[in-house]
Amino acid sequence: MDWKQLLTPKRLGRSETEDIQWNRTCFQKDYDRLVFSSHFRRLKDKTQVFSLSNNDYIRTRLIHSLEVSCVGRSLGRIVGEEIVKRHKLHNYGFSASDFGDIVAAACLAHDIGNPPFGHAGEDAIRIKFDSWYGQYENTVEELLNKSQKNDFDLYEGNAQGFRILTKLEMPYRKGGMQLTCPTLATFTKYPRESHISEDIFENNPDYNSGCSIKKYGFFQAEKELFAEVAETVGLVRRHSDVSWWCRHPLAFLMEAADDICYLIVDIEDAYRMGYIMFDKAEYLLQSIAETEITQLNQPEAIKRLRAKSIDKLVRETAEIFLDHEEEILSGKFDRDLLSLSHDAQHLETTVHAIASHVFQHRDVLSIRIAGYEVLGKLFVEFADAVINSSPKGNLVRQLLPETYRPRAEESTYYKLLRITDYISGMTDSYATSLFQKLSGISLD
Repeated sequence: MDWKQLLTPKRLGRSETEDIQWNRTCFQKDYDRLVFSSHFRRLKDKTQVFSLSNNDYIRTRLIHSLEVSCVGRSLGRIVGEEIVKRHKLHNYGFSASDFGDIVAAACLAHDIGNPPFGHAGEDAIRIKFDSWYGQYENTVEELLNKSQKNDFDLYEGNAQGFRILTKLEMPYRKGGMQLTCPTLATFTKYPRESHISEDIFENNPDYNSGCSIKKYGFFQAEKELFAEVAETVGLVRRHSDVSWWCRHPLAFLMEAADDICYLIVDIEDAYRMGYIMFDKAEYLLQSIAETEITQLNQPEAIKRLRAKSIDKLVRETAEIFLDHEEEILSGKFDRDLLSLSHDAQHLETTVHAIASHVFQHRDVLSIRIAGYEVLGKLFVEFADAVINSSPKGNLVRQLLPETYRPRAEESTYYKLLRITDYISGMTDSYATSLFQKLSGISLD
Protein backbone atom coordinates (compact mmCIF):
# COMPACT_ATOMS: atom_id res chain seq x y z
CA MET A 1 0.00 0.00 0.00
CA ASP A 2 1.13 3.54 -0.71
CA TRP A 3 0.66 6.41 1.72
CA LYS A 4 -0.22 8.89 -1.00
CA GLN A 5 -3.20 6.76 -2.01
CA LEU A 6 -4.03 5.82 1.58
CA LEU A 7 -4.40 9.53 2.36
CA THR A 8 -6.39 10.56 -0.72
CA PRO A 9 -8.95 13.33 0.00
CA LYS A 10 -11.53 11.55 -2.20
CA ARG A 11 -15.00 11.40 -0.64
CA LEU A 12 -17.30 8.40 -0.94
CA GLY A 13 -20.17 9.25 -3.27
CA ARG A 14 -18.60 12.36 -4.82
CA SER A 15 -16.83 12.46 -8.16
CA GLU A 16 -16.07 16.18 -8.30
CA THR A 17 -12.97 17.62 -6.67
CA GLU A 18 -13.59 19.26 -3.31
CA ASP A 19 -12.95 22.96 -2.90
CA ILE A 20 -9.84 23.45 -0.79
CA GLN A 21 -10.37 25.42 2.41
CA TRP A 22 -7.02 26.07 4.02
CA ASN A 23 -8.63 26.92 7.35
CA ARG A 24 -10.34 23.50 7.47
CA THR A 25 -9.02 20.39 5.73
CA CYS A 26 -11.20 17.63 4.30
CA PHE A 27 -10.32 15.37 7.24
CA GLN A 28 -11.25 18.08 9.74
CA LYS A 29 -14.58 18.38 7.91
CA ASP A 30 -15.12 14.65 8.49
CA TYR A 31 -14.70 15.22 12.22
CA ASP A 32 -17.12 18.15 12.20
CA ARG A 33 -19.76 16.25 10.25
CA LEU A 34 -19.62 13.46 12.81
CA VAL A 35 -19.96 15.84 15.76
CA PHE A 36 -23.10 17.36 14.27
CA SER A 37 -24.73 14.05 13.32
CA SER A 38 -27.83 12.83 15.14
CA HIS A 39 -26.46 9.30 15.66
CA PHE A 40 -23.39 10.72 17.40
CA ARG A 41 -25.51 12.84 19.73
CA ARG A 42 -27.46 9.76 20.83
CA LEU A 43 -24.30 8.27 22.30
CA LYS A 44 -24.87 10.53 25.31
CA ASP A 45 -27.44 7.99 26.56
CA LYS A 46 -25.88 4.72 25.53
CA THR A 47 -24.13 2.21 27.75
CA GLN A 48 -20.37 2.31 28.06
CA VAL A 49 -20.03 -0.01 31.04
CA PHE A 50 -22.26 1.50 33.71
CA SER A 51 -25.66 2.01 32.07
CA LEU A 52 -28.05 4.75 33.17
CA SER A 53 -25.75 5.56 36.09
CA ASN A 54 -26.74 8.17 38.66
CA ASN A 55 -23.06 9.00 39.14
CA ASP A 56 -22.44 11.98 36.87
CA TYR A 57 -18.67 11.37 36.89
CA ILE A 58 -19.00 8.07 35.02
CA ARG A 59 -18.42 8.10 31.30
CA THR A 60 -21.17 7.61 28.75
CA ARG A 61 -20.37 6.21 25.31
CA LEU A 62 -20.35 9.80 24.02
CA ILE A 63 -17.62 10.84 26.46
CA HIS A 64 -15.71 7.63 25.76
CA SER A 65 -15.80 8.38 22.02
CA LEU A 66 -14.49 11.91 22.58
CA GLU A 67 -11.67 10.62 24.79
CA VAL A 68 -10.74 7.95 22.24
CA SER A 69 -10.63 10.61 19.52
CA CYS A 70 -8.21 12.70 21.62
CA VAL A 71 -5.90 9.72 22.10
CA GLY A 72 -6.26 8.82 18.42
CA ARG A 73 -5.30 12.33 17.35
CA SER A 74 -2.13 12.15 19.45
CA LEU A 75 -1.24 8.72 18.08
CA GLY A 76 -1.86 9.85 14.51
CA ARG A 77 0.23 12.99 14.79
CA ILE A 78 3.20 11.25 16.46
CA VAL A 79 3.18 8.57 13.79
CA GLY A 80 2.46 11.07 11.02
CA GLU A 81 5.44 13.24 11.95
CA GLU A 82 7.80 10.35 11.26
CA ILE A 83 5.94 8.91 8.24
CA VAL A 84 5.92 12.30 6.49
CA LYS A 85 9.70 12.49 6.93
CA ARG A 86 10.34 8.91 5.84
CA HIS A 87 8.33 9.18 2.64
CA LYS A 88 8.77 12.93 1.98
CA LEU A 89 4.99 13.29 1.98
CA HIS A 90 5.24 17.04 2.56
CA ASN A 91 6.12 17.22 -1.15
CA TYR A 92 2.58 16.03 -1.86
CA GLY A 93 0.86 18.41 0.56
CA PHE A 94 0.45 16.01 3.50
CA SER A 95 1.32 16.80 7.10
CA ALA A 96 1.37 15.04 10.46
CA SER A 97 -1.91 16.72 11.34
CA ASP A 98 -3.63 14.88 8.46
CA PHE A 99 -2.77 11.57 10.12
CA GLY A 100 -4.07 12.86 13.45
CA ASP A 101 -7.29 14.22 11.93
CA ILE A 102 -8.10 10.96 10.11
CA VAL A 103 -7.55 8.82 13.19
CA ALA A 104 -9.43 11.28 15.42
CA ALA A 105 -12.47 11.24 13.09
CA ALA A 106 -12.47 7.44 12.85
CA CYS A 107 -12.16 7.19 16.64
CA LEU A 108 -15.01 9.63 17.14
CA ALA A 109 -17.24 7.36 15.06
CA HIS A 110 -15.95 4.00 16.28
CA ASP A 111 -18.98 3.24 18.49
CA ILE A 112 -21.64 5.08 16.49
CA GLY A 113 -23.31 1.83 15.40
CA ASN A 114 -23.56 0.24 18.83
CA PRO A 115 -27.15 -0.53 19.89
CA PRO A 116 -28.51 0.33 23.34
CA PHE A 117 -26.96 -1.61 26.26
CA GLY A 118 -23.65 -2.13 24.48
CA HIS A 119 -22.52 -5.64 23.65
CA ALA A 120 -25.50 -7.12 25.50
CA GLY A 121 -27.67 -5.35 22.93
CA GLU A 122 -25.74 -6.93 20.07
CA ASP A 123 -26.04 -10.34 21.68
CA ALA A 124 -29.79 -9.87 22.21
CA ILE A 125 -30.36 -9.13 18.52
CA ARG A 126 -28.28 -12.15 17.47
CA ILE A 127 -30.01 -14.54 19.85
CA LYS A 128 -33.52 -13.33 19.20
CA PHE A 129 -32.99 -13.33 15.45
CA ASP A 130 -31.90 -16.96 15.61
CA SER A 131 -34.98 -18.11 17.54
CA TRP A 132 -37.30 -15.84 15.55
CA TYR A 133 -35.97 -17.02 12.18
CA GLY A 134 -36.22 -20.66 13.24
CA GLN A 135 -40.00 -20.50 13.41
CA TYR A 136 -40.21 -19.46 9.74
CA GLU A 137 -37.37 -21.49 8.29
CA ASN A 138 -39.34 -24.67 7.57
CA THR A 139 -42.78 -23.20 6.97
CA VAL A 140 -42.18 -20.68 4.20
CA GLU A 141 -39.71 -20.32 1.36
CA GLU A 142 -36.26 -19.10 2.30
CA LEU A 143 -36.51 -15.57 3.69
CA LEU A 144 -32.81 -14.77 3.43
CA ASN A 145 -29.84 -16.17 1.54
CA LYS A 146 -26.89 -17.50 3.53
CA SER A 147 -24.86 -14.30 3.42
CA GLN A 148 -27.86 -12.16 4.41
CA LYS A 149 -28.72 -14.52 7.26
CA ASN A 150 -25.15 -14.33 8.53
CA ASP A 151 -25.46 -10.54 8.82
CA PHE A 152 -28.10 -11.09 11.52
CA ASP A 153 -26.76 -14.32 13.03
CA LEU A 154 -23.53 -12.43 13.75
CA TYR A 155 -25.11 -8.97 14.08
CA GLU A 156 -22.34 -6.37 14.44
CA GLY A 157 -22.35 -2.82 15.75
CA ASN A 158 -19.29 -2.17 13.59
CA ALA A 159 -21.20 -3.02 10.42
CA GLN A 160 -24.14 -0.96 11.65
CA GLY A 161 -21.74 1.93 12.13
CA PHE A 162 -20.51 1.72 8.54
CA ARG A 163 -24.14 1.65 7.40
CA ILE A 164 -24.92 4.77 9.45
CA LEU A 165 -21.96 6.69 8.05
CA THR A 166 -22.53 5.72 4.43
CA LYS A 167 -26.29 5.45 4.13
CA LEU A 168 -28.49 6.37 7.13
CA GLU A 169 -27.11 9.82 7.90
CA MET A 170 -28.00 12.06 4.94
CA PRO A 171 -29.74 9.16 3.14
CA TYR A 172 -30.78 11.28 0.17
CA ARG A 173 -27.34 11.08 -1.45
CA LYS A 174 -24.89 8.34 -2.36
CA GLY A 175 -22.35 7.79 0.36
CA GLY A 176 -24.53 9.25 3.11
CA MET A 177 -22.32 11.63 5.07
CA GLN A 178 -19.81 11.44 2.21
CA LEU A 179 -16.83 11.15 4.52
CA THR A 180 -13.40 10.77 2.97
CA CYS A 181 -12.39 7.26 2.01
CA PRO A 182 -9.35 7.29 4.36
CA THR A 183 -11.59 8.07 7.34
CA LEU A 184 -14.07 5.33 6.38
CA ALA A 185 -11.29 2.81 5.80
CA THR A 186 -9.65 3.70 9.12
CA PHE A 187 -13.03 3.32 10.84
CA THR A 188 -13.40 -0.24 9.50
CA LYS A 189 -11.45 -2.48 11.88
CA TYR A 190 -12.84 -5.64 10.29
CA PRO A 191 -12.73 -5.12 6.51
CA ARG A 192 -14.61 -8.24 5.48
CA GLU A 193 -18.17 -9.46 4.94
CA SER A 194 -19.91 -11.68 7.48
CA HIS A 195 -19.98 -14.89 5.47
CA ILE A 196 -16.61 -16.33 4.46
CA SER A 197 -16.39 -20.11 4.25
CA GLU A 198 -14.00 -22.09 6.41
CA ASP A 199 -12.34 -23.40 3.24
CA ILE A 200 -11.33 -19.88 2.26
CA PHE A 201 -9.93 -19.17 5.72
CA GLU A 202 -8.05 -22.46 5.79
CA ASN A 203 -6.55 -21.85 2.36
CA ASN A 204 -5.25 -18.45 3.45
CA PRO A 205 -3.00 -19.36 6.39
CA ASP A 206 -1.24 -15.98 6.35
CA TYR A 207 -4.53 -14.19 7.06
CA ASN A 208 -6.81 -16.61 8.94
CA SER A 209 -5.85 -15.81 12.52
CA GLY A 210 -5.31 -12.05 12.71
CA CYS A 211 -7.16 -9.46 14.77
CA SER A 212 -8.95 -8.01 11.72
CA ILE A 213 -10.98 -11.17 11.00
CA LYS A 214 -12.50 -11.64 14.46
CA LYS A 215 -15.68 -9.86 13.34
CA TYR A 216 -16.99 -8.27 10.15
CA GLY A 217 -17.27 -4.63 9.16
CA PHE A 218 -20.16 -4.16 6.72
CA PHE A 219 -23.48 -5.74 5.80
CA GLN A 220 -24.28 -7.22 2.41
CA ALA A 221 -26.28 -4.05 1.78
CA GLU A 222 -23.10 -1.93 1.97
CA LYS A 223 -20.66 -4.41 0.44
CA GLU A 224 -20.26 -2.45 -2.77
CA LEU A 225 -19.78 0.81 -0.88
CA PHE A 226 -16.92 -0.64 1.11
CA ALA A 227 -15.40 -2.11 -2.05
CA GLU A 228 -15.36 1.42 -3.47
CA VAL A 229 -13.65 2.71 -0.31
CA ALA A 230 -11.07 -0.11 -0.39
CA GLU A 231 -10.24 0.41 -4.04
CA THR A 232 -9.99 4.17 -3.64
CA VAL A 233 -7.41 4.01 -0.85
CA GLY A 234 -5.66 0.94 -2.28
CA LEU A 235 -6.20 -1.70 0.39
CA VAL A 236 -4.70 -5.13 -0.29
CA ARG A 237 -7.45 -7.57 -1.26
CA ARG A 238 -7.14 -10.92 0.50
CA HIS A 239 -9.37 -13.03 -1.73
CA SER A 240 -10.88 -12.47 -5.15
CA ASP A 241 -14.11 -14.40 -4.51
CA VAL A 242 -15.25 -12.70 -1.31
CA SER A 243 -15.26 -9.18 0.10
CA TRP A 244 -12.17 -9.36 2.28
CA TRP A 245 -9.31 -6.85 2.53
CA CYS A 246 -6.46 -6.06 4.86
CA ARG A 247 -6.82 -3.08 7.16
CA HIS A 248 -5.99 0.50 6.37
CA PRO A 249 -2.77 1.06 8.38
CA LEU A 250 -4.35 3.81 10.48
CA ALA A 251 -7.08 1.41 11.62
CA PHE A 252 -4.46 -0.14 13.91
CA LEU A 253 -4.05 3.24 15.60
CA MET A 254 -7.81 3.67 15.99
CA GLU A 255 -8.04 0.23 17.59
CA ALA A 256 -5.15 1.04 19.92
CA ALA A 257 -6.70 4.36 20.98
CA ASP A 258 -9.92 2.55 21.91
CA ASP A 259 -8.05 -0.20 23.76
CA ILE A 260 -5.91 2.29 25.70
CA CYS A 261 -8.94 4.29 26.78
CA TYR A 262 -11.18 1.49 27.92
CA LEU A 263 -8.39 -0.44 29.64
CA ILE A 264 -7.21 2.55 31.65
CA VAL A 265 -10.45 4.50 32.03
CA ASP A 266 -12.48 1.49 33.17
CA ILE A 267 -10.18 1.30 36.19
CA GLU A 268 -10.87 4.93 37.06
CA ASP A 269 -14.62 4.53 36.61
CA ALA A 270 -14.65 1.29 38.60
CA TYR A 271 -12.84 3.06 41.44
CA ARG A 272 -15.33 5.94 41.34
CA MET A 273 -18.22 3.47 41.48
CA GLY A 274 -16.67 1.64 44.43
CA TYR A 275 -16.21 -1.63 42.54
CA ILE A 276 -12.42 -1.48 42.91
CA MET A 277 -10.70 -0.20 46.05
CA PHE A 278 -8.02 2.47 45.85
CA ASP A 279 -5.11 0.10 46.53
CA LYS A 280 -6.14 -2.18 43.66
CA ALA A 281 -6.70 0.71 41.25
CA GLU A 282 -3.38 2.29 42.27
CA TYR A 283 -1.52 -0.98 41.65
CA LEU A 284 -3.09 -1.52 38.23
CA LEU A 285 -2.28 2.02 37.06
CA GLN A 286 1.04 2.57 38.84
CA SER A 287 2.56 -0.48 37.18
CA ILE A 288 2.13 1.31 33.85
CA ALA A 289 2.46 4.98 34.82
CA GLU A 290 5.52 4.66 37.08
CA THR A 291 5.02 8.16 38.48
CA GLU A 292 5.01 9.83 41.90
CA ILE A 293 1.63 10.44 43.61
CA THR A 294 2.55 10.84 47.30
CA GLN A 295 1.29 14.43 47.62
CA LEU A 296 -2.16 13.77 46.14
CA ASN A 297 -5.42 12.65 47.69
CA GLN A 298 -6.89 9.40 46.40
CA PRO A 299 -9.19 10.71 43.62
CA GLU A 300 -6.50 13.07 42.31
CA ALA A 301 -3.91 10.29 42.51
CA ILE A 302 -6.06 8.05 40.31
CA LYS A 303 -6.57 10.90 37.83
CA ARG A 304 -2.83 11.50 37.59
CA LEU A 305 -2.05 7.80 37.20
CA ARG A 306 -4.71 7.50 34.50
CA ALA A 307 -3.25 10.44 32.56
CA LYS A 308 0.35 9.21 32.87
CA SER A 309 -0.64 5.65 31.91
CA ILE A 310 -2.39 6.85 28.75
CA ASP A 311 0.53 9.09 27.82
CA LYS A 312 3.05 6.27 28.22
CA LEU A 313 0.97 3.79 26.20
CA VAL A 314 0.41 6.35 23.41
CA ARG A 315 4.13 6.91 22.96
CA GLU A 316 4.96 3.22 23.08
CA THR A 317 2.16 2.32 20.66
CA ALA A 318 3.39 4.90 18.16
CA GLU A 319 6.88 3.38 18.34
CA ILE A 320 5.47 -0.12 17.76
CA PHE A 321 3.57 1.08 14.69
CA LEU A 322 6.63 2.79 13.24
CA ASP A 323 8.80 -0.28 13.89
CA HIS A 324 6.35 -2.41 11.90
CA GLU A 325 5.44 0.12 9.21
CA GLU A 326 6.83 -1.89 6.29
CA GLU A 327 5.00 -5.05 7.37
CA ILE A 328 1.79 -3.07 7.93
CA LEU A 329 1.96 -1.52 4.44
CA SER A 330 2.45 -4.97 2.91
CA GLY A 331 -0.83 -6.13 4.49
CA LYS A 332 0.90 -8.97 6.34
CA PHE A 333 0.78 -7.42 9.80
CA ASP A 334 -2.44 -8.24 11.65
CA ARG A 335 -1.94 -7.92 15.40
CA ASP A 336 -3.30 -5.39 17.86
CA LEU A 337 -0.46 -3.02 18.66
CA LEU A 338 -0.84 -3.24 22.44
CA SER A 339 -0.13 -6.98 22.32
CA LEU A 340 3.46 -5.98 21.47
CA SER A 341 3.74 -3.51 24.33
CA HIS A 342 6.23 -3.94 27.18
CA ASP A 343 3.16 -3.74 29.41
CA ALA A 344 1.19 -6.39 27.49
CA GLN A 345 1.24 -8.93 30.31
CA HIS A 346 0.16 -6.36 32.87
CA LEU A 347 -2.60 -5.16 30.55
CA GLU A 348 -3.89 -8.75 30.48
CA THR A 349 -3.93 -8.66 34.27
CA THR A 350 -5.94 -5.45 34.05
CA VAL A 351 -8.45 -7.06 31.65
CA HIS A 352 -9.00 -9.94 34.10
CA ALA A 353 -9.33 -7.56 37.04
CA ILE A 354 -11.96 -5.48 35.25
CA ALA A 355 -13.82 -8.63 34.19
CA SER A 356 -13.99 -10.00 37.73
CA HIS A 357 -14.59 -6.76 39.65
CA VAL A 358 -16.74 -4.86 37.16
CA PHE A 359 -18.41 -7.01 34.51
CA GLN A 360 -19.34 -9.65 37.08
CA HIS A 361 -20.69 -7.10 39.56
CA ARG A 362 -24.40 -7.63 40.21
CA ASP A 363 -25.28 -4.03 39.20
CA VAL A 364 -23.60 -4.43 35.81
CA LEU A 365 -25.00 -7.93 35.35
CA SER A 366 -28.51 -6.62 36.05
CA ILE A 367 -28.17 -3.99 33.34
CA ARG A 368 -26.82 -6.54 30.87
CA ILE A 369 -29.74 -8.88 31.60
CA ALA A 370 -32.16 -5.99 31.14
CA GLY A 371 -30.51 -5.28 27.79
CA TYR A 372 -31.24 -8.81 26.63
CA GLU A 373 -34.88 -8.48 27.62
CA VAL A 374 -35.42 -5.01 26.19
CA LEU A 375 -33.67 -5.40 22.85
CA GLY A 376 -34.83 -8.98 22.39
CA LYS A 377 -38.49 -8.07 22.76
CA LEU A 378 -38.21 -5.00 20.54
CA PHE A 379 -36.61 -7.02 17.75
CA VAL A 380 -39.20 -9.81 17.86
CA GLU A 381 -42.17 -7.43 18.05
CA PHE A 382 -41.06 -5.36 15.06
CA ALA A 383 -39.75 -8.29 13.02
CA ASP A 384 -43.09 -10.08 13.44
CA ALA A 385 -44.90 -6.90 12.47
CA VAL A 386 -43.08 -6.49 9.17
CA ILE A 387 -43.45 -10.17 8.19
CA ASN A 388 -46.94 -11.00 9.45
CA SER A 389 -50.19 -9.20 8.80
CA SER A 390 -52.11 -9.46 12.05
CA PRO A 391 -54.20 -7.02 14.09
CA LYS A 392 -51.40 -6.53 16.62
CA GLY A 393 -48.69 -6.52 13.93
CA ASN A 394 -50.49 -3.77 12.05
CA LEU A 395 -50.57 -1.65 15.20
CA VAL A 396 -46.92 -2.31 16.01
CA ARG A 397 -45.93 -1.46 12.44
CA GLN A 398 -47.60 1.93 12.84
CA LEU A 399 -45.26 2.65 15.76
CA LEU A 400 -42.32 2.64 13.37
CA PRO A 401 -41.29 6.12 12.24
CA GLU A 402 -41.86 6.62 8.52
CA THR A 403 -38.15 6.23 7.74
CA TYR A 404 -38.07 2.73 9.19
CA ARG A 405 -41.35 1.36 7.85
CA PRO A 406 -40.88 -1.48 5.35
CA ARG A 407 -41.57 -0.84 1.69
CA ALA A 408 -43.82 -3.31 -0.11
CA GLU A 409 -41.27 -3.85 -2.88
CA GLU A 410 -38.38 -4.58 -0.48
CA SER A 411 -37.04 -8.03 0.27
CA THR A 412 -37.21 -9.51 3.76
CA TYR A 413 -33.52 -8.70 4.21
CA TYR A 414 -34.00 -4.96 3.74
CA LYS A 415 -37.16 -4.97 5.86
CA LEU A 416 -35.22 -6.52 8.73
CA LEU A 417 -32.37 -4.05 8.24
CA ARG A 418 -34.87 -1.24 8.75
CA ILE A 419 -35.81 -2.83 12.08
CA THR A 420 -32.20 -3.10 13.25
CA ASP A 421 -31.58 0.44 11.98
CA TYR A 422 -34.39 1.66 14.21
CA ILE A 423 -33.43 -0.37 17.27
CA SER A 424 -29.68 0.27 17.07
CA GLY A 425 -30.29 4.01 16.82
CA MET A 426 -32.25 4.13 20.07
CA THR A 427 -30.80 5.41 23.32
CA ASP A 428 -30.94 3.21 26.42
CA SER A 429 -33.74 5.34 27.87
CA TYR A 430 -35.86 5.36 24.72
CA ALA A 431 -35.49 1.60 24.24
CA THR A 432 -36.48 0.98 27.85
CA SER A 433 -39.50 3.27 27.57
CA LEU A 434 -40.69 1.62 24.34
CA PHE A 435 -40.18 -1.84 25.85
CA GLN A 436 -42.38 -0.89 28.80
CA LYS A 437 -45.12 0.38 26.51
CA LEU A 438 -45.09 -2.72 24.31
CA SER A 439 -45.13 -4.89 27.44
CA GLY A 440 -48.08 -3.03 28.92
CA ILE A 441 -46.00 -1.90 31.90
CA SER A 442 -46.37 1.79 31.10
CA LEU A 443 -49.00 3.70 29.15
CA ASP A 444 -47.31 7.11 29.39
